[in-house]
Amino acid sequence: MAFQKKGVLLYGANGYTGRLITAVARREKVPLVLAGRRVDAIRPLAEETGLLWRVFNLDDPKEIAENLEPFKVLLLAAGPFSKTSQPAMEACLRSKTHYLDITGEVAVYEALFAREPEALALGVTVLPGVGFDVVPSDCLAKSLKEALPAADTLELALKGFSASGGTLKTMLEGAAKGAGYVRRNGTLVEVPHAHEVKEVQFPDKKRTVMSIAWGDLSTAYRSTGIPNITIFMAVPQSWVLGTKAAGWLSPVLKVDLVQNLIKSQIGRFVDGPAETEREKHRSLLWGRVTAPDGTSVEGSLETLEGYTLTAETAVACARRVLADEIGPGVWTPSLAFGSGFIESIPGSSLTIGRVQRPKKK
Repeated sequence: MAFQKKGVLLYGANGYTGRLITAVARREKVPLVLAGRRVDAIRPLAEETGLLWRVFNLDDPKEIAENLEPFKVLLLAAGPFSKTSQPAMEACLRSKTHYLDITGEVAVYEALFAREPEALALGVTVLPGVGFDVVPSDCLAKSLKEALPAADTLELALKGFSASGGTLKTMLEGAAKGAGYVRRNGTLVEVPHAHEVKEVQFPDKKRTVMSIAWGDLSTAYRSTGIPNITIFMAVPQSWVLGTKAAGWLSPVLKVDLVQNLIKSQIGRFVDGPAETEREKHRSLLWGRVTAPDGTSVEGSLETLEGYTLTAETAVACARRVLADEIGPGVWTPSLAFGSGFIESIPGSSLTIGRVQRPKKK
């Protein structure tokens, strides 16, 4: 009888988001084994939850693959994903374990999409970005494209959120690069940090937003084929100035000693929003697509607070991959499960407006 791969290995289970995912997986009875880098971090969590556990590093794809061998799905929740994704993906291909992660990093998506031929040949499902972002924004982008198939320009805006330590470390790496990105004519183009600032109408009110280099520059392009994409985040005006200053400071932030010092302080003092804060806040998104003739459609989405949503959508995606609902290859959430996937998560409401045609002169 052939060996049957089973269950989900959650790597990074001891992190802020990993602990939230663990709680939802237990509630939903998704078979889960906890994993991470350190025994002193993973074993207490396993003893608390009654789950099995493993400890290994993400340095050697061969060692990772040996640990992945019994599992049908890897859910990677340990960042920064610029460091962890590549060896984990390599190991998944070797062990023929399906790969999921919660990244929001453009470069990580681009690298994973480039490996689709290998994933198809080996029968491996690859589904990055199963949290916030990009599940809600990807579903909004796909819904807008379906409402206006001729669209060639997409703008998406996200309401900000309280950041965990892992998120702050990823943002620090992005600031060190000294530039943001947009997509123009299908190509990622470097632009200054916060190069565009505007006001948009969110579900609750108008907010100031600034452009950011977010994962949707990669995922929304794959999901919709729209060649011109700009992503925005709602922020206080002080953040706009701070973000631009980070661009000026990028030569300093690139220094390994500086990066490591700041990351160590983040690790010591930052965890993530408290449960009461997560229950109080909501994620709000706005989007607009425009066709070459000026015709446009706007849409909005209200859903759970970002980390709460990530736990719910990550487990929902893992459960569907375990059930073989999608085949091999590299997917985005909306391509895998449809543009309405976000509305399968309780507390989510997606609204697409009417087509607006340009006024005749």
